[in-house]
Amino acid sequence: MSSHHFVKEQQEPALLILDTAGISFDQVAPLLEWVPTLLVAQEAVPVVISWGIKIDLILAEMEFQKSHYHLLEEQYPVKFLGVQGDKFLDEGLQYLIASKHGAVNIIGLDHLRVFDLEPMLEFLDLVVWDGPIRYFPVKDGQFKKWFPETSIQLHAPEGTILEIQSTDGNEIVQVKHATFIEVEEGITIIKGKGIFWIGEFMNA
Repeated sequence: MSSHHFVKEQQEPALLILDTAGISFDQVAPLLEWVPTLLVAQEAVPVVISWGIKIDLILAEMEFQKSHYHLLEEQYPVKFLGVQGDKFLDEGLQYLIASKHGAVNIIGLDHLRVFDLEPMLEFLDLVVWDGPIRYFPVKDGQFKKWFPETSIQLHAPEGTILEIQSTDGNEIVQVKHATFIEVEEGITIIKGKGIFWIGEFMNA
């Protein structure tokens, strides 16, 4: 991917890979199409390198940096960003905000942690990939999208009330842990108060 050396203007969503468990290269490949800034946590580095992708920034604790110093040459112009106390996600997001990125796809984050990200939504548009499901926040209380016949996950604090409007009519749903709903082909509108998240299966 020699094109990865093009000058970047932070217009494309960055890619932050924390973990590759349950994630295939085929899922990640479409996100690389526009040569995003690529940040990778130390545990995911071997797999990402095996995919043949050029890494921009490795989030790494000091021990990892010392024992993998050769990566600075092999993956040039990669850089290390120091991390302490397992704060790979926090450090990655702070770097992206500081470097004026507007959006990021986060790969390999447990979707149960998305609520912790909500203070960041003021600064970054976030999409979280957890295994085969992509989660994105609805910040203005209303979501509207055309879906094929599928099932989607409604992810919000326990007890949140959401209104679903579809070709089948209207339905009120109280969100519990892992609330999935079946949607028919067509436009689905989901309304609620506060921020809620939609989980969508990706067919990669």
